Amino acid sequence: MKKLKILYWIFTGLLIAGLATGSVFELFMHPGAIEPFTVLGYPTYLAPFMGIARLLGLFAIVYPRFPRITEWAYAGLTFDILGATYSLIVTGHGFGALAFPLVTLLFLVGSYVTYHKRSSSNNYYPTIAMKEAAV
Repeated sequence: MKKLKILYWIFTGLLIAGLATGSVFELFMHPGAIEPFTVLGYPTYLAPFMGIARLLGLFAIVYPRFPRITEWAYAGLTFDILGATYSLIVTGHGFGALAFPLVTLLFLVGSYVTYHKRSSSNNYYPTIAMKEAAV
Protein backbone atom coordinates (compact mmCIF):
# COMPACT_ATOMS: atom_id res chain seq x y z
CA MET A 1 0.00 0.00 0.00
CA LYS A 2 2.82 2.38 0.85
CA LYS A 3 4.56 1.63 -2.47
CA LEU A 4 1.32 2.40 -4.31
CA LYS A 5 0.93 5.70 -2.46
CA ILE A 6 4.50 6.68 -3.31
CA LEU A 7 3.98 5.82 -6.99
CA TYR A 8 0.73 7.81 -7.04
CA TRP A 9 2.43 10.90 -5.66
CA ILE A 10 5.42 10.57 -8.00
CA PHE A 11 3.18 10.40 -11.08
CA THR A 12 0.81 13.07 -9.79
CA GLY A 13 3.64 15.36 -8.70
CA LEU A 14 5.33 15.15 -12.08
CA LEU A 15 1.97 15.75 -13.77
CA ILE A 16 1.38 18.84 -11.66
CA ALA A 17 4.91 20.12 -12.28
CA GLY A 18 4.43 19.74 -16.01
CA LEU A 19 0.96 21.25 -16.33
CA ALA A 20 0.52 23.73 -13.48
CA THR A 21 3.48 25.90 -14.39
CA GLY A 22 2.33 26.43 -17.96
CA SER A 23 -1.25 26.91 -16.81
CA VAL A 24 -0.29 29.77 -14.51
CA PHE A 25 1.62 31.44 -17.34
CA GLU A 26 -1.38 30.97 -19.65
CA LEU A 27 -3.65 32.44 -17.00
CA PHE A 28 -1.59 35.64 -16.93
CA MET A 29 -1.16 35.71 -20.73
CA HIS A 30 2.64 35.45 -20.60
CA PRO A 31 4.03 35.86 -24.14
CA GLY A 32 5.94 32.58 -23.90
CA ALA A 33 2.73 30.73 -23.08
CA ILE A 34 0.69 32.53 -25.74
CA GLU A 35 3.10 31.79 -28.60
CA PRO A 36 2.16 28.08 -28.92
CA PHE A 37 -1.50 29.08 -29.25
CA THR A 38 -0.74 31.42 -32.15
CA VAL A 39 1.62 28.92 -33.80
CA LEU A 40 -1.10 26.26 -33.68
CA GLY A 41 -3.70 28.71 -34.99
CA TYR A 42 -5.79 29.04 -31.84
CA PRO A 43 -7.08 32.41 -30.61
CA THR A 44 -5.09 33.89 -27.73
CA TYR A 45 -8.18 34.46 -25.61
CA LEU A 46 -8.38 30.69 -25.20
CA ALA A 47 -5.17 30.59 -23.12
CA PRO A 48 -6.57 31.88 -19.79
CA PHE A 49 -9.57 29.57 -20.09
CA MET A 50 -7.33 26.56 -20.67
CA GLY A 51 -5.09 27.62 -17.79
CA ILE A 52 -8.00 27.86 -15.35
CA ALA A 53 -9.55 24.60 -16.56
CA ARG A 54 -6.25 22.75 -16.20
CA LEU A 55 -5.61 24.15 -12.72
CA LEU A 56 -9.10 23.15 -11.59
CA GLY A 57 -8.57 19.66 -13.01
CA LEU A 58 -5.25 19.32 -11.21
CA PHE A 59 -6.87 20.46 -7.97
CA ALA A 60 -9.58 17.82 -8.38
CA ILE A 61 -6.90 15.17 -8.84
CA VAL A 62 -4.81 16.27 -5.85
CA TYR A 63 -7.88 16.57 -3.61
CA PRO A 64 -9.90 13.51 -4.68
CA ARG A 65 -12.74 13.95 -2.20
CA PHE A 66 -15.39 13.66 -4.91
CA PRO A 67 -14.60 10.63 -7.10
CA ARG A 68 -16.90 11.61 -9.98
CA ILE A 69 -15.29 15.04 -10.29
CA THR A 70 -11.86 13.40 -10.12
CA GLU A 71 -12.85 11.08 -12.98
CA TRP A 72 -14.01 14.06 -15.03
CA ALA A 73 -10.76 15.86 -14.27
CA TYR A 74 -8.72 12.91 -15.52
CA ALA A 75 -10.89 12.75 -18.65
CA GLY A 76 -10.61 16.48 -19.29
CA LEU A 77 -6.83 16.48 -18.92
CA THR A 78 -6.63 13.47 -21.23
CA PHE A 79 -8.63 15.29 -23.91
CA ASP A 80 -6.47 18.38 -23.42
CA ILE A 81 -3.21 16.46 -23.85
CA LEU A 82 -4.49 14.38 -26.77
CA GLY A 83 -5.79 17.56 -28.42
CA ALA A 84 -2.40 19.20 -28.03
CA THR A 85 -0.69 16.14 -29.48
CA TYR A 86 -3.07 16.05 -32.44
CA SER A 87 -2.62 19.79 -33.06
CA LEU A 88 1.15 19.39 -33.11
CA ILE A 89 0.95 16.48 -35.56
CA VAL A 90 -1.47 18.25 -37.91
CA THR A 91 0.59 21.44 -38.01
CA GLY A 92 3.68 19.48 -39.02
CA HIS A 93 5.77 19.69 -35.89
CA GLY A 94 8.45 17.05 -35.48
CA PHE A 95 8.79 14.31 -32.92
CA GLY A 96 10.70 16.62 -30.58
CA ALA A 97 7.58 18.76 -30.16
CA LEU A 98 5.55 15.65 -29.34
CA ALA A 99 7.84 14.61 -26.49
CA PHE A 100 6.29 16.89 -23.84
CA PRO A 101 2.64 15.95 -24.43
CA LEU A 102 3.45 12.25 -24.70
CA VAL A 103 5.51 12.22 -21.50
CA THR A 104 2.75 14.23 -19.78
CA LEU A 105 0.22 11.66 -21.00
CA LEU A 106 2.40 8.94 -19.49
CA PHE A 107 2.36 10.72 -16.11
CA LEU A 108 -1.41 11.18 -16.39
CA VAL A 109 -1.99 7.49 -17.10
CA GLY A 110 0.34 6.52 -14.25
CA SER A 111 -1.51 8.82 -11.87
CA TYR A 112 -4.89 7.50 -13.02
CA VAL A 113 -3.95 3.83 -12.70
CA THR A 114 -2.41 4.25 -9.26
CA TYR A 115 -5.38 6.41 -8.18
CA HIS A 116 -7.74 3.56 -9.02
CA LYS A 117 -5.59 0.86 -7.45
CA ARG A 118 -5.25 3.00 -4.37
CA SER A 119 -8.97 3.76 -4.16
CA SER A 120 -9.96 0.11 -4.60
CA SER A 121 -7.68 -1.13 -1.83
CA ASN A 122 -8.49 -0.57 1.83
CA ASN A 123 -11.67 1.39 1.16
CA TYR A 124 -9.81 4.57 0.27
CA TYR A 125 -13.19 6.31 0.07
CA PRO A 126 -15.16 5.01 3.06
CA THR A 127 -18.24 7.06 2.18
CA ILE A 128 -18.53 5.32 -1.18
CA ALA A 129 -18.01 1.91 0.40
CA MET A 130 -20.75 2.69 2.91
CA LYS A 131 -23.15 3.77 0.13
CA GLU A 132 -22.42 0.62 -1.89
CA ALA A 133 -22.92 -1.56 1.17
CA ALA A 134 -26.30 0.05 1.82
CA VAL A 135 -27.55 -0.82 -1.69
